[in-house]
Amino acid sequence: MLDNCICGWRQLANAVGEHPQFRCSEKELTSCSLQVLDAAGSPARTFLAWLADRGCPMDFLLHCLRKMDNKEALQFLTTTGSEQISITVQPQSQQASLGSRVVLTCRASGPPGLSYQWFKGKEEILHETGSLAELVLCPLGPAHQGYYICRINHGGQCLFSTWAHVRLLHSAGSSPGCSSLFPGSVSGLRISQQPQTQAASEGDVLVMKCKAEANPPPQYEWYHNKMPIPQQKACSLKIPCVTTEHRGEYRCKVFNLYHEAWSDTATVTIGPSSVTDASWVEVDRGLESQEVQRLKTGLGINPVQQMAQPPPAAKNFYATDKVALLIGNMNYLHHTQLTAPISDVHELTNLLRQMDFKVVSLLDLNWQEMNSAVTEFLLLLDKGVYGLLYFAGHGYENYGNSFMVPIDAPASYTSAHCLCVQRILTRMQEKKTGLNVFLLDMCRKRNPNDDLIVQPGTLKVTANIVFGYATCVDAEAYEVKREDVSNGIFISFLKQRVCEDEKVTVMLDRVAEDMGRCAITRGRQALELRSNLSERRSLTDRIQPSDSSASDSARNLQWAVAHVLPESRCLHFDCGVKVQLGFAAEFSNIMVIYTRILEKPAEIDSCCAQLTDFPQEVDIDLKKSNQETLFEAGCLLLIKEEVPSPEAQSLYTRIRSLQRLRRDLTFTVCLHYTYSNMDEEVQERLPVTVGKPLVSKLNLHEPRTSRSCSAYSYSSLDSFNYLECSSFTSVDSAVNTWPYHGQTGSAVSHSNSLTSPRSANVPEETDSPGVFDSPQPLTSSKSLPHCQVNEINYKFSDMYNFHSF
Repeated sequence: MLDNCICGWRQLANAVGEHPQFRCSEKELTSCSLQVLDAAGSPARTFLAWLADRGCPMDFLLHCLRKMDNKEALQFLTTTGSEQISITVQPQSQQASLGSRVVLTCRASGPPGLSYQWFKGKEEILHETGSLAELVLCPLGPAHQGYYICRINHGGQCLFSTWAHVRLLHSAGSSPGCSSLFPGSVSGLRISQQPQTQAASEGDVLVMKCKAEANPPPQYEWYHNKMPIPQQKACSLKIPCVTTEHRGEYRCKVFNLYHEAWSDTATVTIGPSSVTDASWVEVDRGLESQEVQRLKTGLGINPVQQMAQPPPAAKNFYATDKVALLIGNMNYLHHTQLTAPISDVHELTNLLRQMDFKVVSLLDLNWQEMNSAVTEFLLLLDKGVYGLLYFAGHGYENYGNSFMVPIDAPASYTSAHCLCVQRILTRMQEKKTGLNVFLLDMCRKRNPNDDLIVQPGTLKVTANIVFGYATCVDAEAYEVKREDVSNGIFISFLKQRVCEDEKVTVMLDRVAEDMGRCAITRGRQALELRSNLSERRSLTDRIQPSDSSASDSARNLQWAVAHVLPESRCLHFDCGVKVQLGFAAEFSNIMVIYTRILEKPAEIDSCCAQLTDFPQEVDIDLKKSNQETLFEAGCLLLIKEEVPSPEAQSLYTRIRSLQRLRRDLTFTVCLHYTYSNMDEEVQERLPVTVGKPLVSKLNLHEPRTSRSCSAYSYSSLDSFNYLECSSFTSVDSAVNTWPYHGQTGSAVSHSNSLTSPRSANVPEETDSPGVFDSPQPLTSSKSLPHCQVNEINYKFSDMYNFHSF
């Protein structure tokens, strides 16, 4: 079908060439052309094999064929694809009593004439139901126990189902997750020793025993919190060094060929280690000192006796508040553009809000905006607050310090153009936070342009710091760019675990294990965890406000300011049309405005209300404004409750970069309508002012005051003068920002920063990276479209779509 010169393989080569991965050189095209010299040769077959070797997906090939308008090849591929066998109903594992009836079902869709074959292990089942979609086992007996699988056949094609396990129970039973389980004794099997509830300390040896009498001899399988424990197949369970991860419920399943029973539930509580429960006296540890530590014990109590006392139950921790700052940078001016941060930030935002975090989510920030956003985030912190910072974008690591790259960083950026994460941590520690979590979804390669060793300041020993790096030192972090998936690798696994009620480090360890089992990332990206967390702090810990109600109120108001949307309003036009104007937030700096017609006079045949005349500071894709669906407007992330129902005819416009808005947001609503007895369209225009929505109230484009002028203005976070609280008058007022400060260093004056759009103190590339004179910011770029996020389903053929941060 493609071996022709009109709509053939050469035209396909031009079409697929829009993707750099499949662009052909003249030498390769010539090699394909020479196949005509062979009697059985086919240039098209050779070219398609070349595409297959490079992992060209079928949907991209179909896209190119549509672009060529090759209907014959398109129809062939579409028809062939639709006739593939697909299993719609998988057989399920079952357990039933002796003499009962068990039915295993496997159904498939595909071309007519599908046939079924059932197997028990490797042996084909030849009786009458073995060739049907439903395999019937009746009456159920011991010979029926085992694993079953179904093969669906059509001609030379075949597809296997998943395995189903059939088990025989001679008495009433249940799974380890059910209550009212097996009694301690059943016919032919009796549990003689039950596991006991006990308390242990971190570092202790945990031993549990479960003994049973049975014929044939019993086998044992231990469960922890309803999950089987690998390699624990003996009557005695022994864990040599317990941690908080081992707390919970334990049960033992006892079984033989004919019987099965479950032990009683034993609860294990894990408290702090016996040593750390004691009080310590600080002792000088000089070179000649022989004393390292000294226990301060009660009078008349021997230290050994004190350590032998039963440990207290595990302490329930809580947060005085929980706040998070999420930044996703995609549209870089001088570097590879990314697509995953938009969906990564959106998904993590929703998950954190489920755990009662106050979340500020921002996309595409330049240096000044990132600097100011971190400043405002630090103002939300206080004693006992859980603070979480997530960044997705380009980054690097030099000499143990991590740097987040803003979108306006020059091609040869250094630490002066970026934000140092360790400096942010230093400032967070001053707030005496209860937990500091950093999730950095970025590369950690060495920056050859930066040889300066940044000194972020001495960190305090707070034992409450957790770093979750998406990749290891000197390695890259990846995102998968496909038509239906646009998550970063890190978030793809983190979103499955982040809401677990576990210690933060335990949760991240499980994420690392999940990533390690993914073949596509093995050897390329592995999560690295750094922590000094000494308590069982979890992101799911409950909030218990502190006694300082004034501080809590100020913090709540500070957070609320960045999330105030304009109120919905109705506009009345002279022609009698009534238009509703509504607003929805996609991120803290991205808003969707929708318009719909509420009322119109009978003499008006049709009308629509469109938005226009937006200020230049905000970013709007004119081709995607005033669209009939959110998808066409470039927005895939809003939930249905935030916008009108699909039945209401609305037009949507998506506004980005609200953080750059310097004054009230103004635009024009242009009403287009026609009368039933007229052909010409009539227009009416109404100007609208909605104040400063969402994060625009914070004036992130304005620099903050520095405490002193340093020789180098790296990220300026080490020299910020943070105020502990601020005053507000009205949330709706345009001047209601978090505390406004002047700018860093000795750069441009405050008056200039209000009059010139390029006055922010952002370092630019220079021949002398150590000194900067009144540097100017770069403008933002257009946003890229993104894809909906599906579950993880990576294949090796997707490797060409990896893009590193």
